[in-house]
Amino acid sequence: MMSHYKINELFETIQGEGSFTGQPSIFLRLQGCPVGCSWCDTKHTWEINLDSEVSSEVVLHKTAETDEWVDLDPQAMLRIFQSKGFKAKHVVITGGEPCMVDLIPICDLFEQHGYSCQVETSGTFEILVSDNCWVTVSPKVNMRGGYDILSSAMQRANEIKHPVATEQHVDDLKSLLAEHGISKTPVYLQPISQKERATKLAIDTCIENNWRLSVQVHKYIGIE
Repeated sequence: MMSHYKINELFETIQGEGSFTGQPSIFLRLQGCPVGCSWCDTKHTWEINLDSEVSSEVVLHKTAETDEWVDLDPQAMLRIFQSKGFKAKHVVITGGEPCMVDLIPICDLFEQHGYSCQVETSGTFEILVSDNCWVTVSPKVNMRGGYDILSSAMQRANEIKHPVATEQHVDDLKSLLAEHGISKTPVYLQPISQKERATKLAIDTCIENNWRLSVQVHKYIGIE
């Protein structure tokens, strides 16, 4: 039986963060996240309200952020890619917290059809993806949901992308890297809310530690 997923958004755009910045991408935003980040910019994906299930047409034509979602299997998603004429061959699976569910069926099918896959996760759930899937772990430390960062998630990460606004956020990341013995995985710092103070902190810290800066390019140029 084909797995089904609750999709809040499905659209084609440019990846604006991390190693794939500038890459044409198809975004699959899954509904549901219990982590509870205070600065989250997708809080409309947190709750899974069964009354909010809608058709794929409603989801594909959203003009505002809502908690509405559609139940789709990977074959249905692929048909949408083709019917919409999407040109991108890179799929970003995000949320919400996509790793609350098994993503292997999505990765396997898309890779069989020539797509590359990337998942963006908080590192608080086991990461069930294909071997070739690029894993972006954005570790959420001491969030309201009370979830711990899993060692297995940190070890699986192809890149670590950490939101920062204060020195405490930097200290938390350094402790996390030391705790899990992470030394070779690329680290990106991402200023929270594009604030000037956070951006300066991120730049200075990247230079000091030979890390990389991720500035959410899509927000600066005004695309989804």
